[in-house]
Amino acid sequence: MSLDQDDRADRARRRFVSRLAATAALGAGGITGFIGRALAKGDLPAIPGINQLKGTATVNGRPAVVGTPVGPRDRIATGPASQAVVVVKDDAFLVRANTTFELAESGGVLSRILVEAGGVLSVFGKKPVVIKARTATIGIRGTGAYLEVEPDRVYFCLCYGEADLDGPGMATKRIATTHHESPLVISDRGGVMAAAPGPVMNHTDDELTLLEALVGREPPFGNSPLNRY
Repeated sequence: MSLDQDDRADRARRRFVSRLAATAALGAGGITGFIGRALAKGDLPAIPGINQLKGTATVNGRPAVVGTPVGPRDRIATGPASQAVVVVKDDAFLVRANTTFELAESGGVLSRILVEAGGVLSVFGKKPVVIKARTATIGIRGTGAYLEVEPDRVYFCLCYGEADLDGPGMATKRIATTHHESPLVISDRGGVMAAAPGPVMNHTDDELTLLEALVGREPPFGNSPLNRY
């Protein structure tokens, strides 16, 4: 990319972020305080690793702060009443409280995520990634997705993009969405996995927009009004 192209891309990104920042003035009726404070600055610094942190988090068992590096082979955990934004190259994650997940790589590129507990909102660059959550295996490429892992079920919303859902006792299920059309509640009963339609819950378009902006992208619904769930 030439210097002129870099400059144009930077100006376009700053215009996009400025539009987002304007929505921070919506206060309680709009963006949450955690997201709103980031947007109200008028810029989104692309701090790699732990980009934002409220409460406590660890990386590979060690206490983390903003700026702690996170690579595609690390284990991230958040404490009670905590929340973290994590940037790993062209992928970004919003990690809810009491969440533990582990990254794995192939050839230096993130290729697999194991979500052990809690909730993670993720946006990915255009590469194949496999997500493991209990007995569910989800193959995705260049999507936005939200998962909550509980002792007896997994909630999965493919916010946009395509995914293949697989698990014991069920045929592979292909999912394609543009805007949260097919949230699923995944259960495992007697060694057989089942997926039933569920509500859209516990994640927002504002949060997806923030994550995509941190890695220099816009979500596919970027020109639509920001919906909140």
